[in-house]
Amino acid sequence: MRRTYLGEFEEMVLLMVALLNGEGYGVTISEALAEHTGRIVTFGTVHNTLIRLEEKGFVTSELGGATTERGGRRKRLFRITAPGSRALQEIQQLRQNLWSLLPPDILQPGNV
Repeated sequence: MRRTYLGEFEEMVLLMVALLNGEGYGVTISEALAEHTGRIVTFGTVHNTLIRLEEKGFVTSELGGATTERGGRRKRLFRITAPGSRALQEIQQLRQNLWSLLPPDILQPGNV
């Protein structure tokens, strides 16, 4: 089975899409990343990443309703797909496997 590679930032954005469960769009995803990771990212960076994830088939998007606070513009809402969910599960399993190989004392101060 061929696995599509996800970079660290793509993984975090995909996790945020899953956490926001269909209610995530560029701004809310950027805000959630800042809140949960302490990383400040621009809307453009998140937007480009969402487009890449959609091209890979890991998310889908649809336009939400127009709102007055956005001047009548509609939000593009993102939702994780089954392949996106599988990709996150594979990454989580891979990381757990690698961590389990690490001797418990290897990262202690004085060993590094």
